[in-house]
Amino acid sequence: MVDVAAKPATHRVAVAQGRITMNPATLAIILEGTAKKGDVLGIARIAGIMAAKKTSELIPLCHPLALTRVAMDFSPDTGNASIVCQATVETVGPTGVEMEALTAVQISLLTIYDMCKAADRGMTMTDIKLLEKHGGKSGSFVATP
Repeated sequence: MVDVAAKPATHRVAVAQGRITMNPATLAIILEGTAKKGDVLGIARIAGIMAAKKTSELIPLCHPLALTRVAMDFSPDTGNASIVCQATVETVGPTGVEMEALTAVQISLLTIYDMCKAADRGMTMTDIKLLEKHGGKSGSFVATP
């Protein structure tokens, strides 16, 4: 692990996003709340929060962090039969939370896949990326559209 002991604690924020594309009928099942396994987006939200908190156990050499906020947002896109997932993660500490935000998005999308795979094994997860990060020595990063 990188030594961050000498780095000052600052407010850190990262926002990541990803998309899962599916059959229109699968999206309808999710939005109607009729999936056999239950509330797909509610469970995916909890999975993303849990994943952010467990990132250091999943990704080698990531520092365990005391997160101060994890927010998961899901935006259905009926025109493209997909759901966009966005994670916002915050902490006050000596290292950033980009990995926590990216992990939260990926695990949320995997949870949606798991809960709906009986209806649609062809779902595709794409466009997983860091949208922005703020805080720390390197300052801010905002992805270009």
